Amino acid sequence: MLHEFHHGLRARFSELNGAEITADYGDWPAEHAALRANAGVIDLSFRSRICLVGVDRARFLHGQVTNDVKKLGAGEGCYAAITTNKGKMESDLNIFALADELLLDFEPGLAEKISQRLEKFIVADDVQIVDAAPHYGLLSVQGPKAAEAVRALNLFPEIPAQQFDSLKISDATLGEIYLANNPRLGSSGFDLFVPNNSLGAVADKLIAAAKQIGGCAIGWTAFETARIEAGIPRFGADMDETNIPLECGIEGRAVSYNKGCYIGQEVINRIHSVGHVTRELRGLRLANPAGAGLPLPQKHDKLFHAGKEVGYVTSAVKSPSLNANIALGYVRREANQIGNELTLRTTAGESPAKIVELPFVK
Repeated sequence: MLHEFHHGLRARFSELNGAEITADYGDWPAEHAALRANAGVIDLSFRSRICLVGVDRARFLHGQVTNDVKKLGAGEGCYAAITTNKGKMESDLNIFALADELLLDFEPGLAEKISQRLEKFIVADDVQIVDAAPHYGLLSVQGPKAAEAVRALNLFPEIPAQQFDSLKISDATLGEIYLANNPRLGSSGFDLFVPNNSLGAVADKLIAAAKQIGGCAIGWTAFETARIEAGIPRFGADMDETNIPLECGIEGRAVSYNKGCYIGQEVINRIHSVGHVTRELRGLRLANPAGAGLPLPQKHDKLFHAGKEVGYVTSAVKSPSLNANIALGYVRREANQIGNELTLRTTAGESPAKIVELPFVK
């Protein structure tokens, strides 16, 4: 969307699930430090965005996702998963209830698949699905001073206080912009849904505002590193079609147990009432990279406990905050207690991996 804009900032580009992303602007550790201490501005326009319109939109979506959509008033929102009738995840979603539509924000490359999944269940409902990505981009500012950066834009009369709350402004030059409270990395953060023809201008203003408070534009490498440090799973990395939400550490945020029927509810409620799943996502502190000189594990590298295979790694990163290699991974229930020492087996050999509390970095 903003390739030339980012190119002008000396961006280096990469790819995520078929979408072009900005990897970094030449110094990702500095971007990560600015994000952690102040604020980082990232262009997330590569993510999927669809809108549901029509009078039955809330009732319809309520029956499709794991969280309570019916209770959302205009300007409110929630996090949810969309599951199969066997309770397996097809995606996670940020849902924003706007005045006349429901805006769904989720991982790149899934818009067609999720639209088709929803279309399949629209029978006599007054619901239409619209791809919002050709019309609106997504800029996000994250970090402890994110609210300061948004205020410095002088565009919004107030800042939404609660997570997923949103408001709309109409600017004579920039058009209709939606601001949503969405701390994507666990601390503080805001999303700006901006008309595509104003995206460059708003990005310019937002980066300038962040720079005034010690922040900067950040790429995916810094953002993803902070995500793993925060212990937040990402669909496509730490969650996929083999997982049910209860394994992934998102149950408290994504699942309502008193909302009535939705697809997959029977399985999810049954497992919840039994009381446990066979495996869960855990944080792993790996061997010190300075001492061991070990490369990061790859996805699906295996974990062992007392000689028995008990899990596998999903995401791994060298944490600048901890100067240590850390990872997220699934570990079977009998071996996933905090403090347990596991053995990680990679192509480079075996090394210790200790289960630690999440987040890795508060």
